[in-house]
Amino acid sequence: EGIYVRNTNTGNVRAAIGKTYMLQEDEELWEKQLPQIVKTLLSSESHTASDKHYAKEWKNAGKDRGDEQTVSETWDATKVVSFQVPHNSAVQLYDYKSKMSRVAFGPDMVMLGPDEQFTQLSLSAGNPKKANMWKAIALWLSPMFTSDIIVVETSDHARLQLDLQYNRHFEIEDYTNQAEASKLFCVPDFVGDLCKAMASRIRGAVSSITFDDFHKNSAKIIEMAVFGTDPETRQVRKRLKFPANNFVVTSVDIKSVEPVDQRTRDSLLKSVTLAIEITTQSQEAAARREAERHEQESQGKLERQRIEDEAAAEKARRGLLSLQAESAAIESTGQAKAEAFSRAEAARIEAEAAVQEAKLKAQAHKIETESELERMNAAREADIKFALEQNN
Repeated sequence: EGIYVRNTNTGNVRAAIGKTYMLQEDEELWEKQLPQIVKTLLSSESHTASDKHYAKEWKNAGKDRGDEQTVSETWDATKVVSFQVPHNSAVQLYDYKSKMSRVAFGPDMVMLGPDEQFTQLSLSAGNPKKANMWKAIALWLSPMFTSDIIVVETSDHARLQLDLQYNRHFEIEDYTNQAEASKLFCVPDFVGDLCKAMASRIRGAVSSITFDDFHKNSAKIIEMAVFGTDPETRQVRKRLKFPANNFVVTSVDIKSVEPVDQRTRDSLLKSVTLAIEITTQSQEAAARREAERHEQESQGKLERQRIEDEAAAEKARRGLLSLQAESAAIESTGQAKAEAFSRAEAARIEAEAAVQEAKLKAQAHKIETESELERMNAAREADIKFALEQNN
């Protein structure tokens, strides 16, 4: 990709990159000096962003010397040093000649100038954290977890060992702003500073409360100690930001809480066992009361259903009696009505017969009267006729 060339007359060193280059008569290849740890990180196959490959070296010191010897034998110092910045990470290069630094973000290929060097990060590692255990030249920006083990002491002098895990990331808004990007590398050991700051906050919060209170509300107490409270809403904040390097902590997880003192551990075990027994007994009592309540409710429902059935049967029987009485009343009313109707009809027939008889008698009397009147008229006319005849 390129080589370092030094002018033997002026001593100036430059990088010839991206082309075939033939040295002039006053030029020579120049070997760029890099720290051995940078060579090891650049030569490793794993990513060097908060590099896990070198983080294991503190567990195996012999492997460290073997890797350095291998890298020294294969390293070509005249070639331009290049590094593929991993995705979502950053690397800082410092120019000793111009006293300027620049930050490159991944995925990007960076090439060192003759006067440039990588900014090394020496991070804390292990549980509990130990300084200078994790070497890196690139820095992950995406969310990651950092674990730590701290020892706290309550107000009643109970010493506890907390295994904690923090979810953290770097927050940057403008990747083109070098002033803002350079903040990422302002704190060389941000992991150690994070763990120290969190441990200090948690120790201060736990030291003012008793063991029983911490045992009951450990998660709430630690979250309040880490994130603090909003003075306006009185609620626990959702995150904690370190403005020096735009480092943000979004959550804290309590993996375990163990007493350091054996007597405290035994007391805790007894209290936990007693709490489990009390909880079990309370659950059994609650289940028993619930079963009794269900049984009483079932008996009440059954008794109420029986009463409702009896009431329905009584209502049906009353309806039947009412219908029977109504039927008997209708039956007796019909008979009386029929008898009354027959008597009325008989009386009507008798009355009509009497009227007819009276009419017939009147007609007969009329006939007799008319016949008598005609007879008398006829006799009178006969008398008159006889008298006239006598007078003549």
